[in-house]
Amino acid sequence: MKGTSGNWQTITWSLGILVLAAGAGLVVYLVLFHALRRWSSRTSTILDDSMVKHTRRPLKVLLPLVAIRMVVPILRLPGSLVLILRHLTDLGLIATLAWLGIKCTSIAEDLVMSHYDITARDNLQARKVYTQVKVLKKIAVTVILVLSLASILMSFDELRKLGISLLASAGLAGVVLGFAAQRSIATLIAGIQIAITQPIRLDDVVIVEGEWGWIEEITLTYVVVRIWDLRRLILPITYFIEKPFQNWTRVEANLLGTVYLYTDYTIPVQAVREELERILRGSDLWDGRVWGLQVTNATQQTLELRALMSAPDSSTAWDLRCHVREKLIEFIQKNYPQSLPKVRAEVDRVPMEKG
Repeated sequence: MKGTSGNWQTITWSLGILVLAAGAGLVVYLVLFHALRRWSSRTSTILDDSMVKHTRRPLKVLLPLVAIRMVVPILRLPGSLVLILRHLTDLGLIATLAWLGIKCTSIAEDLVMSHYDITARDNLQARKVYTQVKVLKKIAVTVILVLSLASILMSFDELRKLGISLLASAGLAGVVLGFAAQRSIATLIAGIQIAITQPIRLDDVVIVEGEWGWIEEITLTYVVVRIWDLRRLILPITYFIEKPFQNWTRVEANLLGTVYLYTDYTIPVQAVREELERILRGSDLWDGRVWGLQVTNATQQTLELRALMSAPDSSTAWDLRCHVREKLIEFIQKNYPQSLPKVRAEVDRVPMEKG
């Protein structure tokens, strides 16, 4: 009975130490974050705000785990139980540190992007940096997860021995695995290449597979293109390394738009040119840089008039083209209806025979 009572007292004492250690870690967390919140409220920097936002949950778990790990060696428990508890605590620390590391990448992202406004009209540099940050963040998260998983597996003696034996007998299996992973490795390298060279960026306007849309998401393996009618086109990231495509915002977002009209030879071109200038100057869609109207072709039946105009971005250019086309057609219908396209034919008169 005394032995049993002593064991229960030892277990109770050990559990009390663990609870106190966890409580102490939680108190340190509360004090730390209280000071961090006060510091954040007194400054206008993005760093402290981001730290409060992203590290709150990981540290709430990490600090009690650290305190528990520190008191494990002094617990009056059987050696095997202490080893199990120590191992479980180490696994928790590895997982929590990985969680904290991933959150630190979000802090770095907030810190970098605080210097750029992605919502601005002229956001070329912001989109360039945003794309690099997003892709590099995904790479960093992948590396952290792989390293943490490897650390967890290597903490088990059985798995460590299994890993050594597998490496020793890798031989042919390694070659097969290398061929099987070749495509995956190429995809990962393509993702890194796109982050550095940036043939595409987030929110770029592109034409791929005959579709017009915006780059909505870039991952390590695929790219999502949001089509103009809100469909999503999913393409492997290697597509943008291996195949040609159009990028309308590679250097700048400004575009030139064209409208073609087909009229009769009797159309007064100068009048249409003056009307085009009036339409553009009265529209908020035109950016005021470029405009013009020229006769670009003449067939047997019609003249081809090309109206040229500039716009700040592709969406505005589309709306401006539609607006100009509608107004010019309305102008010709109202003022020069005789100049609308027509088909001419000559009719030979056959002489009437006298009865």
